Amino acid sequence: MSIKSILAKPFAKLTASKFYKQSNNAVEIQQKVFKNLIAQASKTVFGKDHNFNSINSYEDFKKNVPVRDYEALKPYVEKVVAGESDILWKGKPLYFAKTSGTTSGAKYIPLTKESMPMHISAARNSLLNYIAETKKTDFVNGKMIFLQGSPELNEKNGIKTGRLSGISAHFIPNYLLKNRLPSWETNCIEDWETKVDAIVDETINEDMTLISGIPSWVQMYFEKIIERTGKKVGEVFPNFNLFVYGGVNFEPYRNKFEDLIGRKVDTIELYPASEGFIAYQDSQNEKGMMLLVDNGMFYEFIPSEEFFEDNPTRISLADVKAGVNYVIILNTNAGLWGYNIGDTVEFLSVNPPRIIVTGRIKHFISAFGEHVIGKEVEQAMNENTTNTTIGITEFTVAPQITPESGLPYHEWFIEFDNEPKNLQSFAAKVDVSMQQQNIYYLDLIKGKILQPLKITSIEKGGFNNYMKSIGKLGGQNKVPRLSDNRKIADKLSKFKV
Repeated sequence: MSIKSILAKPFAKLTASKFYKQSNNAVEIQQKVFKNLIAQASKTVFGKDHNFNSINSYEDFKKNVPVRDYEALKPYVEKVVAGESDILWKGKPLYFAKTSGTTSGAKYIPLTKESMPMHISAARNSLLNYIAETKKTDFVNGKMIFLQGSPELNEKNGIKTGRLSGISAHFIPNYLLKNRLPSWETNCIEDWETKVDAIVDETINEDMTLISGIPSWVQMYFEKIIERTGKKVGEVFPNFNLFVYGGVNFEPYRNKFEDLIGRKVDTIELYPASEGFIAYQDSQNEKGMMLLVDNGMFYEFIPSEEFFEDNPTRISLADVKAGVNYVIILNTNAGLWGYNIGDTVEFLSVNPPRIIVTGRIKHFISAFGEHVIGKEVEQAMNENTTNTTIGITEFTVAPQITPESGLPYHEWFIEFDNEPKNLQSFAAKVDVSMQQQNIYYLDLIKGKILQPLKITSIEKGGFNNYMKSIGKLGGQNKVPRLSDNRKIADKLSKFKV
């Protein structure tokens, strides 16, 4: 056992102990975070505009600070981007995490000297919690790969700008630098396919123990490893036993990954966003992720079914209930206030606060009032592929409102790695799973408003070709699980079998 492995265990135990103490006093800690955020931002332009000096309670805060998305907060952000100080948070940001917005073009999310360390420590602590729980430390001695965006940064009025994953590459601790792959030069390659080929070149003869990234892009890496060697990933990397991922639900990919690897490996789910590191999986035995309650963010929650109403219920962690689908709202030490990041979550338990990500508030299907969400389509797929030979590479769902004949229906675009023997029978089973989960969908089927779902098979590589066609192949980009329109569906139709 290496010195690094020996030292990791007591440090992990200490970190986990502190983490669970916080989690078991979540409401109290959130209140302290709230007061601290308000105090630190009281002299900013936003703080003065929203009467922070007179805010003494969460009720005061709700009266003064409305819920906003990026578009609504943009007038303040533009001042920060222009180089002005003390706008949303004291001073100027260290970085801007640049993301692609659907309505506003590029988004510039500030990262401050207070918020950036929170991103780094949360990623580290997720691994330490894993060590504390499993006592497994072998992975710290091998090579680790993080499939991410380019670390090359631009500048915007003196503030460095790039993808969050690329910015994070500048904060790799010294004790991991020798373990980390790919090289800086390879990470800077912009073309994703060229980059993955270069990563294969660099890693194929290394002792890879930890691999991290968005599942769809890690899958491409694994497939290239197999193509190059003719062996399963687990044979090429016999000591690879830990996969760390975020951004999408891993369950639809799990069967495929186990086949590519040739065995099961431990997994850690992360919930990092440019706006803040929100949660991570702390247990190999329990479903969900623990909400990070002392990570520079005060959370609010709005029941998703009320979100588009004029006066929806808006609550803090103190009043959430398990089993309810909420839109999560952030207030952060990067200066985001009442900020809707667009994600929906559900609490599996309230004390401690353990969550799952259920989808995006804008990614749903309700063309007929059914309000189908991402969690439901993923569960329907999982129920009918787990413990079968059916392999799914990727899928997305859209409404077909004006079919050439018959009733409207939900169209499922699926790229199969291994197709079911009877596609119609498989579609019928998935449809039953949807009816069992969503009473509105059930009523529409029974009432002959909708006909059961239909599956359109996409050619192998079709989803990657679609992403390439819109300039979003690789990195942090991902295909939405479902849409309320046909924009993605119509383009994907070009790649159907």
